[in-house]
Amino acid sequence: MTIEFDAAVFRQPDAPLTIERVSLPDTPPPGEVLVRLQASGVCHSDLHVLAGEWDAPAPLILGHEGAGIVESVGEGVTTLAKGEHVILSWTPTCRRCRYCVSGRPVLCDMVSQHSANHLSFDGRTRVTSADDRNVHSFAGLGTFGQYTLVPESAAIPIRSDAPFEQAALIGCAVTTGVGAAVNTAQVRPSDTVLVLGCGGVGLNAVQGARLVGARKIIAADIADEKLAQALHFGATDVINSEQENFADRVRQLTDGRGVDVAIEAIGLPRTIEAAYEVLARGGKAVVAGQVADGVRVSIDPFVMSDQELSLIGSNYGSSNPAADFPLLIDHYLNQRIDLDSLVTRVIELTDLNEAFDEMKRGIGIRSVIKY
Repeated sequence: MTIEFDAAVFRQPDAPLTIERVSLPDTPPPGEVLVRLQASGVCHSDLHVLAGEWDAPAPLILGHEGAGIVESVGEGVTTLAKGEHVILSWTPTCRRCRYCVSGRPVLCDMVSQHSANHLSFDGRTRVTSADDRNVHSFAGLGTFGQYTLVPESAAIPIRSDAPFEQAALIGCAVTTGVGAAVNTAQVRPSDTVLVLGCGGVGLNAVQGARLVGARKIIAADIADEKLAQALHFGATDVINSEQENFADRVRQLTDGRGVDVAIEAIGLPRTIEAAYEVLARGGKAVVAGQVADGVRVSIDPFVMSDQELSLIGSNYGSSNPAADFPLLIDHYLNQRIDLDSLVTRVIELTDLNEAFDEMKRGIGIRSVIKY
């Protein structure tokens, strides 16, 4: 038997998503769970596919930032039960490879082999279109439809009093941004932190730096509205890099030293290079923004060695979703981080193309689909 539902399907770059009737098995395969989604965030990573900046198969159900309720579980599933509330992780883990057992589950071998190719762990798809074509699911999740089949480790149980619209954002933007500051950069209370880009990831990097008590948090963007949002989320200083000399202003705010940590949350070569170039001696630049395929940056390796600078990547905030998702929910419900202000618009599935148009124009922080 199958479940039929509507989903937003990607067919080709630079074309609107189409709402189509699709289906998947109502009985999960061994080791998998069927989740009935309640909410999905609309993330810039999905826009990379829509704009043709990332190569992706078609047809494809986009969306990877979701929360919902377990509908049923497959044979061998031991950590989840019907009715549990979950956040989906786009880095499900095998729990056996050297990355998983050494505490770096976001680098799991199975993710690079299958989820990154929009497939399940067995290398297959789960969804079928009305014309009997196999439909891929973005990052193995495909949250722009109400149902999804995912590996057991991709559904992280959370407390049932967390609202789904806010919980969904922990599935990507919140974990990526907070984790870039807390896990990847390991910001200390004595640090001065710079965040370049005040979208969903950047604002959460600001929250992460605030969460650990950074002494100064500088946010940079080209939109005054986003800089005002950064102040709300915890920035102590802001720079409009279109109106001010960015490097001069950073040095002015740091008594000429530069910053201890710079987190790039945009995904552009010039901003990655700018983050690196304003580091204090011994500083770290963290690339959390997602770039288009084939992008390269240029740095001075002599300065890197001479001043012991670090340029490092951050995938999913270097997180352990099984531990970090419930922790972030606790932080939210105990008012240590703000998720409510991240949700600037609640939409229906049919509003998705409009939501992406608003994203392109820099309107709002996060649109969230409510199912």
